[in-house]
Amino acid sequence: MLLANRAAMLDQTALAQNMEEKGWHILPRLLGRDECAALRSAYGDDARYRSTVVMQRHGFGRGEYRYFRHPLPDPIAALRAAFYPPLAVLANQWAAKLGPPTPYPAEHATFLAQCALAGQSRPTPLILRYGAGDYNCLHQDLYGAVHFPLQVAILLSQPGTDFEGGEFVISEQRPRMQSRPHVIPLQQGDALIFAVNQAPRTGTRGTYRVKLRHGVSEIRRGERFTLGIIFHDAA
Repeated sequence: MLLANRAAMLDQTALAQNMEEKGWHILPRLLGRDECAALRSAYGDDARYRSTVVMQRHGFGRGEYRYFRHPLPDPIAALRAAFYPPLAVLANQWAAKLGPPTPYPAEHATFLAQCALAGQSRPTPLILRYGAGDYNCLHQDLYGAVHFPLQVAILLSQPGTDFEGGEFVISEQRPRMQSRPHVIPLQQGDALIFAVNQAPRTGTRGTYRVKLRHGVSEIRRGERFTLGIIFHDAA
């Protein structure tokens, strides 16, 4: 099956339910082992990337990540374009609940044109690399005034074989309550869909919003690679 078709085959009912209850949804085995290996092996190809960030220099944690440059490699562009339309359906449902509604266009190219009009034209898909002792502090990937409310992370390494530790963590800050942590079990090739910033929740008095941040716990052994698919471009 084509990669784009795999990404687009989302169970919309399960997606909406999981995002309402937890703020995240797993699409198992989106990428095969060889596809993950190909993305990991290309990490050292400087021509693919527009910039490299050493996390400890900025207080982001420890580790390194690289942003892809235009034109995006075919698999990255295919994933970004294929995931966007079904996620835009949920994004528009959220916008209607959280208000004021700001409709997201049906096609990703149209949304990127909106980003460009706001001065955001740098591509944001990235690969993150962590070694032993590395970690990623809780954060949000906003990059500018225009942002899409959902993003995707795909684990490219196999837990227990390639690395130990390095759990994906989401913190859910609820109004007038203590924050709720989520430690998310991922296997190689799994795609995790999660909220970039805020998400709606249904309470006894109607809809309210929670704020989410994500990060990665310390790597105890080995090396961990992740592909990040972010749908808005950066300023």
